[in-house]
Amino acid sequence: MDANGFGELLTEDARMVFGNAEPMTGRTAITAGVKAFYASIAALHHDVVNTWTNDEHTIAEFNVTYRRLDGNQVTVPAATIFHTNGAGKIDDYRVFVDLSPVYAGPT
Repeated sequence: MDANGFGELLTEDARMVFGNAEPMTGRTAITAGVKAFYASIAALHHDVVNTWTNDEHTIAEFNVTYRRLDGNQVTVPAATIFHTNGAGKIDDYRVFVDLSPVYAGPT
């Protein structure tokens, strides 16, 4: 849950779409958005199911376990698609996940 470390993987003008949220543009905005998301959960863990890479494009499938602020855990499937530039920095990052179980009532 290192938002600043995640930000270092991005280009200055990167674009990120997380679920059905509005797109975020720029390393600063994305880092702030990731920090806000991390503040809404206690922890998370990604189990990689599969990855596919074609040149500068990568698709990753995960099972993500979130520890909610109430201490309960929820695991949901997720996928990311990202593109890297010639320097290896991410310039487009998309997360496909349904977070409604994470923020639903007690589990």
